[in-house]
Amino acid sequence: MSKRVEERTLALTVDGRAVGAREGSTVLEACCEAGVHIPTLCHDPRLAPFGACRLCVVEIEGMRGYPTSCTTMAADGMVVATDTERLRQMRTTIIELLLSDHDVDCLTCESNAACGLQDLAYELGIEHERYGGDRHGPPALGDDPLIARDYSKCISCGRCVRICAEVQGCSVYGWQGRGFDSLPMTPYELPLGESGCEYCGQCVSTCPVGALTDRISRFAGRPWETGKVRTICGYCGVGCTVEYRVREGRIVGASAPVGVGVNGGNLCAKGRYGWSFVHHPDRLTVPLVRKGGELVSSTWEEAIGLVAAGLAKARDAHGPDAVGGLASAKCSNEENYLFQKLLRAGIGTHNVDHCARL
Repeated sequence: MSKRVEERTLALTVDGRAVGAREGSTVLEACCEAGVHIPTLCHDPRLAPFGACRLCVVEIEGMRGYPTSCTTMAADGMVVATDTERLRQMRTTIIELLLSDHDVDCLTCESNAACGLQDLAYELGIEHERYGGDRHGPPALGDDPLIARDYSKCISCGRCVRICAEVQGCSVYGWQGRGFDSLPMTPYELPLGESGCEYCGQCVSTCPVGALTDRISRFAGRPWETGKVRTICGYCGVGCTVEYRVREGRIVGASAPVGVGVNGGNLCAKGRYGWSFVHHPDRLTVPLVRKGGELVSSTWEEAIGLVAAGLAKARDAHGPDAVGGLASAKCSNEENYLFQKLLRAGIGTHNVDHCARL
């Protein structure tokens, strides 16, 4: 019998108070779990530590310089300072430099009030642009019906490049150019539709600014005008958690809360963009039965009764193998189990298939 290995808890001192941390966690993770705020733009808990934005720098007793907390492993007895005057000055300078090369059109930006750069500028009390100079200034790309790309707002955090490679395994984005001219771009600057993109929207979900946004949600409702409804995606049996942005009773966008559900914040193309059918005028909302050659509205009791009678008639007239069933990936595993049980035990046929096999 194997013995359970107990997880060791590390003892740290953060800003003068004792904090416990999981062994193997980073300083940033330890602080977040203890409720200590450390600003960051390049960090996403779904991704490997990167240390690009340098906003999460801290002071650690006995360690030279200002290490990034997202790449520094927590250690027993570590003494950490996260909010000194020197650290605030460094973070302020970083944000000011990012703003000097950022198209600040917050009034019409789709990420207004949901922008990491905007939040940190407010947190640090930055009211004016202190640095001038050249800007990237590439035009917003309108070459895709689902994902809008505006590189004038890109802060080169690398999250889109990393999530496409590390989580989705597609590597559609890569770094183009060097130094100031470096930008995350598709191969040979191809449109997304020609680059191998799966339209999962992972890049949009991780972008901390307005460089990547959902085009189908543009101008449909700003964050403070919409509510969030959490539910389970109905497209397959995985059971991904999805949050719909809703305004005036209509869905205007979809996302997934990070760290919640079996998907942990990730969605496929159907889950993120396949919700428009909900409001389609041709969507069936009640069962229909054919009467006098016309399809008319019916109750579920009447419709199910007609289906049962039709199946029994076909079985009695031509035998059980005259009946077949096609299960749905939108049903749960339990529902599909009952469906095949109905076909095999109730009707007596093994003609059962499933659309997920196609």
